Amino acid sequence: MMIVLLAMSAVAQSDPWATVRVFEGKWEGPTSGKPGIGTTSREYRFELDGKFLSQRDTSVYQPADPAAKPFVHQDFGFFSYDTSLKKLVWRQFHSEGLVNEYTLDSVSPDGKSLVFVTTHIENLPGARAKKIYRILSADEIEETFMLAPPGQDFALYTTAHLRRVK
Repeated sequence: MMIVLLAMSAVAQSDPWATVRVFEGKWEGPTSGKPGIGTTSREYRFELDGKFLSQRDTSVYQPADPAAKPFVHQDFGFFSYDTSLKKLVWRQFHSEGLVNEYTLDSVSPDGKSLVFVTTHIENLPGARAKKIYRILSADEIEETFMLAPPGQDFALYTTAHLRRVK
């Protein structure tokens, strides 16, 4: 076990992107949670000679009332590697006017579970967010998004089951 952890640490030091490289590509799948039931499409790609990983997401939630329009959520973000923190940082910009800044908080020993926790949410003072990714295979990921209003614990907001389409 210790040898595996040391090997993973060496890979992360030589390639700070090793933990998120699996995200690169286009993904689609069902999503559900507080906004309802819907579908999401997402694309991750490396930019500027591999120094940043961009992310674009569109989620469409079906309305509870058939006469209403679907709720469309969009966000885009950029992952960077902060050499002073020695951590991945993810800045995510939302169509609702929020900006979430996450850092990679933990990685499971097998590298198949990643937890990002916000250090700051612009335009939502005191709130916190957490994204948990379970890498099921090179072509399948589960995402859990949790939100904590000021002074409260994290609660489930949405889940998504993504499959690689490209």
